[in-house]
Amino acid sequence: MAVIHPLSIGDVQLKNNLVLAPMAGVSDLPFRLLCARKGAGLVCMEMVSAKAILYKNKNTKALMQIEQEEKPVSMQLFGSDPDILADITARVSEMDYDLIDFNMGCPMPKIVNNGEGSALMKQPKLVEEILTKMVKASKRPVTVKIRKGFDDSMINAVEIARIAEGCGVAAVAVHGRTREQYYSGQADWDIIRQVKEALMVPVFGNGDLTTGEDLKKMQEETGCDGYLIGRAARGNPWIFEQLLSWDKTGQMPPKPSGKEVVDMILEHAALQIQVKGEFTAIRELRKHAAWYTSGYPNSAQLRARINEVETFDELQALLGEISLMQARR
Repeated sequence: MAVIHPLSIGDVQLKNNLVLAPMAGVSDLPFRLLCARKGAGLVCMEMVSAKAILYKNKNTKALMQIEQEEKPVSMQLFGSDPDILADITARVSEMDYDLIDFNMGCPMPKIVNNGEGSALMKQPKLVEEILTKMVKASKRPVTVKIRKGFDDSMINAVEIARIAEGCGVAAVAVHGRTREQYYSGQADWDIIRQVKEALMVPVFGNGDLTTGEDLKKMQEETGCDGYLIGRAARGNPWIFEQLLSWDKTGQMPPKPSGKEVVDMILEHAALQIQVKGEFTAIRELRKHAAWYTSGYPNSAQLRARINEVETFDELQALLGEISLMQARR
């Protein structure tokens, strides 16, 4: 089987099996648009609390915004109350999202301590109740993102994945690390293989994917159907374009030039301003700018000064003043 290829999740057709992973504080609307433009077959939203939607939290509406250009797009919910999750799944499946994803992978303490995210890896019976009700309530395919397990004493991705498939879930994504690992150490791809061999629905691999050779190796070792690209996409929406090029030519293209990086930062900033207004957009762009410029000449100087920028015009002037040169990483 080709490494990169079209794929169906339920009745949703993906032009390719490269997926922008859901990342809190990263995969917002502007960044998803950039990744979709660069060839991602599916983009996943930042996780949204089912309770926050239920109680009409004022910040949630912005998180839920999508545009036609980014489709297909997956809305990711998190929570632990089966009835609330079913209620919200029914509501959001009436909206324009293509897929409804359930988060069982987030390792952050405030989520885990609330019994949500990867804490659910410890609660298989609750998982079964949640997913059964979500699938029944949804008019869209429901998917789930899990981890290898909660910790080394509880490696149960296969058990949880089988439960999910039995509930009618249309695809499973597996991050090859436990909750206790967070994002450290090497991802265990063998657990992805075990899940793939146990299921009939598509299985997506997640963890340590940065090059075409990584995708090829994961496909050979696991047989997975698709790939979630997470941290490797931060400051690098080009990765989807690069992987698609690798699939055709066998060579990863060179990293973007300094000028291409500057142009992308400005495009990203303009999108952020459209969505969030200039005050918030420029401040949120600071972390993205650090990722975009990492490894380029003069990038440390730029990162130090970009924290002082407050407007798009100031950003544009600064990027013109501090040359990233034409050097490539």
